[in-house]
Amino acid sequence: MTAIRLEFRKMRRLRTIPVVGVLVVAVALISSVWQFSSSTQTTFDDPSQVPWAAFLLTYTLMAAMTSPLLTAVIASRQTDIEHTGAGWTLAATARYTPGQLCRAKLAALAIILLPATAVQTLLVIGAGLIAGMQAPTDVGPWIGYTIWLYLINTAFCALHIWLAARVENQLISVGIGMLGAFLAVFSLFLPAAVTRLIPWGYYAVITHITQNGDEVAYATPDYAWPVAFLIVAAAAFALGTRRLNRIER
Repeated sequence: MTAIRLEFRKMRRLRTIPVVGVLVVAVALISSVWQFSSSTQTTFDDPSQVPWAAFLLTYTLMAAMTSPLLTAVIASRQTDIEHTGAGWTLAATARYTPGQLCRAKLAALAIILLPATAVQTLLVIGAGLIAGMQAPTDVGPWIGYTIWLYLINTAFCALHIWLAARVENQLISVGIGMLGAFLAVFSLFLPAAVTRLIPWGYYAVITHITQNGDEVAYATPDYAWPVAFLIVAAAAFALGTRRLNRIER
C-alpha cells in the first residue's frame, strides 16, 4: 500500500489524471458526434433501427482505436520517471524491487482506469440522450462491454509497464501502442478465429455487437477467450516482473 501511495504522488507530478481525463472526453466526443446529424436522428424514434446498438458499435470502434494508445502512454509515463530520476535505485534503498514497483504501478493505474472507463461510457450514453435518442436503452450490453473494456485495458497497461521498465527508450512502448491501435480496429473486420490470435484483437472479441450488412444487433461474446487472455496476460506480467529483479541497474 505504501508503494501504491507513492505511485499516486508520482501521478500528481506527471499529471496523469488530467491526461486520462482529456482522452476520456475526447473519445466520448468522437464517438458521439455522428448522433447530431439530421440523417442519424431520423432513426432515433424507431426501435426497429436499434439506434443504441448502432451507437455501441461506433463506441466500440472508437474505444478500440484509442485504448491501446491510452494504456501505452500512461504506462510509459508512469515508468519512465524511474529511468530518468534514478527511481530504481531510490526504490531499492527502500527495499522495493523493480518487480514490486511495477506491480504497484499497475495497481495505481488500474484504480485510475476503473472510473475513467465508467465515466467514458456514461458520457457517451449521456450524449445519446442529449441528441434526442428516445428508443429504450438495453443497458446490459453497455455494462458488459464497459467491464470488459476496463479489464482488457488493464491487461495491456500491465504489459506496457513491463515493456517500459525493460526498455529505456519509451518510443518503443508508445510505438507498439500505436501499432496496437491499428490492429485493434482492423481486428473488428476479421474473422473471429483470426482475431483471437492477435493480442489487440481482444478489443474486438469483447464486442457486444454483431453486424450483418447494414443490420446491427446486440450479441453475447464468447467469454472463455477473453478470460483466457487475461489469465495469460497476468501470468506473463507476474513472470516478467519477477525477472526484472535480476537485472542490474
